[in-house]
Amino acid sequence: MEINVKTRKNLQIRAFYLFFIVTSLQLGVGIIGAPKLIYLEALQDAWISILIAFIYIIVVIAVMFIILNQYENADIYGIQVDIFGTFLGKLLGTIYILHFAISFFSILITYIEIIRVYMFPAISNIAIGFLLLSLVVYSVLGGFRVMVGVCTLFFIFSHWIVFLLVHPFTQMDITHLQPMFVSSFPELLSGAKTTSYTFMGFEILLLVYPFIQNKKKARFPAFLAISWTTFLVLLTTIIVIGYFSYQQIARREWVLLGLFKIQNLTFIERFDYIVVAQWMMIILPNLIFLMWGITFGMKRMYQIRQKTTLYVSAVIFLVASIFFDKHFVIQNLIDFSARYGFWLVYVYPFVLLPLVLLKKYRRNKKAGESHEK
Repeated sequence: MEINVKTRKNLQIRAFYLFFIVTSLQLGVGIIGAPKLIYLEALQDAWISILIAFIYIIVVIAVMFIILNQYENADIYGIQVDIFGTFLGKLLGTIYILHFAISFFSILITYIEIIRVYMFPAISNIAIGFLLLSLVVYSVLGGFRVMVGVCTLFFIFSHWIVFLLVHPFTQMDITHLQPMFVSSFPELLSGAKTTSYTFMGFEILLLVYPFIQNKKKARFPAFLAISWTTFLVLLTTIIVIGYFSYQQIARREWVLLGLFKIQNLTFIERFDYIVVAQWMMIILPNLIFLMWGITFGMKRMYQIRQKTTLYVSAVIFLVASIFFDKHFVIQNLIDFSARYGFWLVYVYPFVLLPLVLLKKYRRNKKAGESHEK
């Protein structure tokens, strides 16, 4: 297995597009319920927990860039094989593939559940799943640049939803955010950890980095993407806390959708219907790049054609969606994804960094000794 990825010129993108990729991977179904989960841990100081999570993620991304810059053009699959050897490296790479698969499936069935609750209670999971998976398969077959184009266009066309928060923002009760600084530090950390599922997605950087042309300019759009996502999570959390009472937040599963449900015009009675339908443009980039991560990983490590993995994976996800029609089952899967994803996404890079630096040091030392001889 080649450590470095050989990318053709027609597959490479400018670093600028990394902003849309990372943002699109982070903004999905997680933000719909995140304000409630953070608030239950840190109460009105939830905004501090979000800022703590933001600072930590910035450090994690900086570590990822240090790791990637030690190689010419490698991704996480190649780096792990280089550090741990073929067998263990492929085993760890398989764990990454499973991570993408579970994240993909959790997003898919959560959005299906939202559609069934808000719009079509009688529709079957397999009908909605087939429509979504068809769009995912079609986009992935288009190639890497098509996927990036989908992320960019859907980002532009979906962010008008933010302006619908103006009305609940003007109706906020500022006293809900007071008194400030009452939560203990462990509670703030617990609230920050609760954001792990919402903020996951930036690990895609470890896969798309070899496809970036001007790698020296990749840091800024990545950090800007995290900043934008954090701003949106912070904004929605503050509005939710300011608008709803504690009891109202505690009993709502998708509290963010409640902010859209309260709005109506003379010609539109239920804005939440429009928002739920529009949310497909937000979750599709998630599904597209996660599916690509699965297919690309199988090709890199096991030389299985991406089309083969794509079709087989789509069928598996479609069939599996039939058995996930209960809310508590879906929630258990999300909790599992958040628990193991925390260690893989937020902790593992700190374990990998010293090993990569040690490997490079030994390689340079060996090269220096050979040069002296």
